[in-house]
Amino acid sequence: MRRFNALAATSGLISLLGIAVPPAARAADQDLIKRGEYLVTAGDCVACHTGPSGKKFAGNYVLDTPIGKIRTPNLTPDKETGLGNWTEEDFYKAFHDGISKDGSYLYPAFPFGWYTKVTKDDVKAIWAYLQSLEPVNEPRKANEIPFPFNIRTALITWRTAFFTAGEFQPDPNASAEVNRGGYLVEGLGHCGMCHNERKLVGNSGLAGKLGGGVIDGWYAPNITPNDHQGIGAWSDEQVVTYLKTGTAPGNMPGVAAGPMRQTIEESLSKMTEADLKAMVAYLRTQKARETYKVKDLEAFNQPNAPGAATYLSYCSSCHKPDGKGVEGAIPALAGNTSVQSAGPETVINVILGGLAAQSGYAPMLAIGQGMTDQEVADVTDYVRNSWGNKAPVITDRGIVSKSRDKIRTMLAGNAPCAEIAQPEIAKALQDAGAADALRNIKQDEFIPRLDSLLPKIKAAVPGAKGDDIVNGLTTAFCKVAKDNDFYRNAPWHTVIGSFSNVTYSQLHNPERRAEAPAQPPTTPRN
Repeated sequence: MRRFNALAATSGLISLLGIAVPPAARAADQDLIKRGEYLVTAGDCVACHTGPSGKKFAGNYVLDTPIGKIRTPNLTPDKETGLGNWTEEDFYKAFHDGISKDGSYLYPAFPFGWYTKVTKDDVKAIWAYLQSLEPVNEPRKANEIPFPFNIRTALITWRTAFFTAGEFQPDPNASAEVNRGGYLVEGLGHCGMCHNERKLVGNSGLAGKLGGGVIDGWYAPNITPNDHQGIGAWSDEQVVTYLKTGTAPGNMPGVAAGPMRQTIEESLSKMTEADLKAMVAYLRTQKARETYKVKDLEAFNQPNAPGAATYLSYCSSCHKPDGKGVEGAIPALAGNTSVQSAGPETVINVILGGLAAQSGYAPMLAIGQGMTDQEVADVTDYVRNSWGNKAPVITDRGIVSKSRDKIRTMLAGNAPCAEIAQPEIAKALQDAGAADALRNIKQDEFIPRLDSLLPKIKAAVPGAKGDDIVNGLTTAFCKVAKDNDFYRNAPWHTVIGSFSNVTYSQLHNPERRAEAPAQPPTTPRN
């Protein structure tokens, strides 16, 4: 049974006593909860407060920070392990001031530097929604923070230097749309938490506002109006579509990956069109930041440029020799502002981990699993500085090794098979007998098996997205074929990547009788 907030509980008691509850009061209470749900979605609270157990808002998600591992708290109204014994005022103090119920300072891994800008009425709605959740009993595991950073009183120094409490103040000279966007970007959206240049100074004036920076091993790009490094050359439609879907029309944007992809799926894609447009309108008003000086790197404009041979062998069959890709199927690398970010981390991570199908785009093989670290670094520099692209070259050659140690994906073959997120897809696969059809399947049998399966799946879920079908079948294949003797001597990342791409091709172009893409050369890992 769902827990009701204080107003709902009081209404229920009054009803039991035979006192009529005005319908308007009940409706107002539900409206508050519904508004709170939207605000919690806008803040993407579920991302950080859903841990390994998969229980939403129950916490224990591990945040890797410069001072150690911080585990997030349980936000459900469980009395023993969650917020069940908190008051609304306790919650407001934590949300607005970064001070817990017991008076201790919260670590700024919780973005109270941004949440302090949220109005008290909106915090009230957020509290109402969280209190309406089903209580989940999940004790919070201990943080792993060494001395002296585990002494919370020491945070007073950080707070004095970098934190100022206070709600968002609208700009009287700006439009209502721009102010709404500013409220979301600077408050609940806490965009600067990832996109500021410097993370350790919170939401202060020293942060290099929205100029881009590294977060959890990925590079969050510059989102100021800079034409080359930011979103200045993007149209409003492109930015809004990207925020909604993770891709956008035209060649400027790329395909969202890493934490941004999760943010889009769980938060931005569920926000209203008006709010997304408002956020873009606000971003347009910000100072355009140049986070690196553009250099004309002539070395990459030569046929024998570093990384050119690797690109030709591994990448050009999909992204094309001119880097323009295939519209609507393979993202362009030429002119892609995401590729040209100040940091190479996201490009490296995608090369090593691959990408699932998304927004109509084909999945990408985790080709870096078959490359040496040097090849990954060289091809990263090549795509970031060819066809008119310009970005800093890699100077820390250890960056690839660090990323390789961290990136774990199903397509890379170094992570467990994923779970199918859509119940209707899972049921359709089960009813179609996908597990049996894909068990003990050889690569030359991919097409006939898929020819049999795909019509059944599409008939069972006629409104399903092609991406979900491709990713669902790839997961099903992983679960039954990963330990197949047929693939004992084959790099698994090429096998599962090949299956995923053939599935995409058969779904979108069955008349072409797609064949498995040619396997890239296998190079021993260094």
